[in-house]
Amino acid sequence: MKIMDPRQVIIRPIITEKSEGLQKFNTAYVFEVVDKANKLEIKEAVEKIWNVTVLKVRVIRSKGKMRRVRYKRGKTPEWKKAIVTLQKGQTIDIY
Repeated sequence: MKIMDPRQVIIRPIITEKSEGLQKFNTAYVFEVVDKANKLEIKEAVEKIWNVTVLKVRVIRSKGKMRRVRYKRGKTPEWKKAIVTLQKGQTIDIY
C-alpha cells in the first residue's frame, strides 16, 4: 500500500461533548480519517503533525444511513474515525 502524506490521512478533528470528555480524562483525541488509512498510518500522521507520542489507536467505521428528501431516496456517505490516545501529559492544540 502506498504511504500517504500525513496531512492527507487526517481529514479533521471531531469536536463533540463526548470527545471533549475523552480529551480531559484519557488524553484521547478523535479524528475523521481517510477510509483507506490503517492504524499505523494514523499513528505516524499524528506523531509527525503534532510531535507527540501515540500509545494507542482505535478505529471505527461508520456506515452510511438511508435518507429521504421529498420523493428521492439517498444514502449518507460512509466514513472512518480514529480515537488516538497520547502519552500522559501530552496534548494537541486543536482549537
